[in-house]
Amino acid sequence: MPEKKFAVDPDLIRKLAEILTETGLGEIEYAEGERRIRVARPAVHAAANSTPPMAAATIAAASAAPSSESDAPPPGAITSPMVGTAFLAPEPGATPFIKAAEKVKEGQTLLIIEAMKVMNPIKSPRAGTVSRILVTDGAPVEYGQPLLVIE
Repeated sequence: MPEKKFAVDPDLIRKLAEILTETGLGEIEYAEGERRIRVARPAVHAAANSTPPMAAATIAAASAAPSSESDAPPPGAITSPMVGTAFLAPEPGATPFIKAAEKVKEGQTLLIIEAMKVMNPIKSPRAGTVSRILVTDGAPVEYGQPLLVIE
């Protein structure tokens, strides 16, 4: 019986890699019949992390030390854990989750980032007062971009 040739679809691989980047996932697998393609990012940490990926990304982004002064987010900044679109309210016309000068509790939803049609709540890693909101409703955001400042 002749061996089946596996045709690699470079566009599919690029799309899967793009999804990894946008969602912050470590790996993704696509299967169609007997054909399987798995795309994975290199492991960043050698030790296993018991914190859920989105929470870990939020905590790491909020507490990461910047590499240079010009790239430094403001002190107390909460940064985006993913690429997507920021929404300050749960739906159009609704009251925003937070306002400047408002006190927030740890775990309170600050805003939502839509990525790949999934609404991801961004929760406060600590209690404090919102001193500045650095994004506008419906604005695109990048990974690591400062979203707001909590003092």
